[in-house]
Amino acid sequence: MDSYILFTDLSCDIDASLLNEWDVQYCSLKHHFTDDPENEHDNLSYPVKQFYDEVRNGRVAKTSAVDIESFVTDFTRMVKTGKDVLYLAFSSGLSSTYANSVIAAEKVRALYPDRKILISDTRSASSGMGLIVYLTAMKKRGGASIEEAYAYAEELKPHLCHWFTVSDLVYLKRGGRVSAAAAFFGGVLGIKPVMHMDDPGHLIPMLKVKGRKASIEKLADKYGELSIDPKGGTVFISHGDCIDDANALADILQERYGVKVALISYVGLVIGAHSGPGTLALFFLGKER
Repeated sequence: MDSYILFTDLSCDIDASLLNEWDVQYCSLKHHFTDDPENEHDNLSYPVKQFYDEVRNGRVAKTSAVDIESFVTDFTRMVKTGKDVLYLAFSSGLSSTYANSVIAAEKVRALYPDRKILISDTRSASSGMGLIVYLTAMKKRGGASIEEAYAYAEELKPHLCHWFTVSDLVYLKRGGRVSAAAAFFGGVLGIKPVMHMDDPGHLIPMLKVKGRKASIEKLADKYGELSIDPKGGTVFISHGDCIDDANALADILQERYGVKVALISYVGLVIGAHSGPGTLALFFLGKER
């Protein structure tokens, strides 16, 4: 298992200290505020609480993918150690990061033909992607070869459920996920969308409910409907600076199904730039997405 490096990007919304503990290396997408386009930040270089406070106060954040040359630099650094690389990538349905990594890998393979660089498009985001990273890291720790770990990550994808809701539709409107009219009337009427990520890795509105409490309850409902192992499954929750709601969802899951949430984390800056403050997301393995 030490013959290869497990690599990911911080769109997985897992704290760097945990990734280090799991023996996972990483890179990061970046964001900038539109009123300060020259200064780019990644998930580690900007305080997440400050980010959400500023977005609430009207600052608009834009994001950029990991570019090809950055991947060439990272892949080269890793293969020079004599090890192969398995990269678990941010969904191709949401970013050009995966496509850039494929081009970079081809360039590095040409220079180091004896080294393997395998890339899995996780079709996932935030801590859903993080759950794939965690489970694959545990598979590697258990002795899986790079091919076995890659196959395992691929098998997880169609079962990795992403269910989430947002506090304000304006952020999804900016990204084209909902219409301007839906955002306006949703704000006036208190309508909260419940969305999920489909198999190709796109965000899809599924339900509309009235009020925040009802949207949280609906996330718990979906867990009960879809979870492969409702009592013993590994469950991650991420939140856009709404820890009380995240804890409330965790409590509901434990009361209803007896499952203890394994990880509650922030929605990071890159994902949060599109979903906004108040995002609440639930991730688990299900019968289907």
